[in-house]
Amino acid sequence: MALPLDKLGTTYEPVTATIDGERVKAYAAATNDDNLAYTSGKVAPPLFGVVPTWDALTQVVADMILPEAMMMVVHGEQDMHFHEPLVPGMQLSSVASPFNIRVGGSGTRLTVKIDATDAATGDLVLTEYVTTFVRGMSDGESGGPDKPDHTFSDEARSHPVGDYTVPVDDDQTFRYRDASGDEMPIHVDDDFAKAVGLPGIIAHGLCTMAMCSQAVIKTVADGDPTRLRRLAVRMAANVFPGSDVVTSIYEAGTTDEGVAAYAFEATSQGDVVIKHGRAEVA
Repeated sequence: MALPLDKLGTTYEPVTATIDGERVKAYAAATNDDNLAYTSGKVAPPLFGVVPTWDALTQVVADMILPEAMMMVVHGEQDMHFHEPLVPGMQLSSVASPFNIRVGGSGTRLTVKIDATDAATGDLVLTEYVTTFVRGMSDGESGGPDKPDHTFSDEARSHPVGDYTVPVDDDQTFRYRDASGDEMPIHVDDDFAKAVGLPGIIAHGLCTMAMCSQAVIKTVADGDPTRLRRLAVRMAANVFPGSDVVTSIYEAGTTDEGVAAYAFEATSQGDVVIKHGRAEVA
């Protein structure tokens, strides 16, 4: 079993979706984020961008990965580039394509690139590189270009900014499922999670990433989500309901465009659950 190299670079049909104001508020609540920018309906949380682009992603994943392997898929990495704020009422047109395949001894990584534009103006709003990991799939060959780098430099540890803690509630995965539309059963069905080799229900990786975005915005962006230009992470370990996510942030210089860069990582119950975090803040 292997992923089809010949489909790399294929452009799939655009998917159009509107950023719904009430769902924006529900998403913020489902990630324990009380930022007034979201609760007032002014803008959407940055991670909400995965909601209107979800169907564009899933049509690629469903075409690239055979159904019998789908339950072995976990979210590996997420890299989001924000060109404009996500505003309730905005209609996004999302085009997705398989970007690269990387085969390893423990499984295969598939990265999908998504470009989402404002349907009214044609302006690019959001670019995503979404990497899924198919556990146990080690057949086939790698192909496609390298995705943008967001490696955490150990040098950054010399420039700590601070830590920020967000609790993971007992019902977190159910609330996130309802707000995001991500219904993977490993997040809400304990028996199913154990049947596929997990210790039990685990938090959605994107929910954990949203908690990291909250830490970044409140710590280094003065609470203003419209200043965030990029957020990238590697999901490294499972987060469980009833725990905390602690994000540690470090200065990492500036980009070529003069935007402040930060490295971060997150821990939960003593384990590093987010590695190679990178944030860019205007």
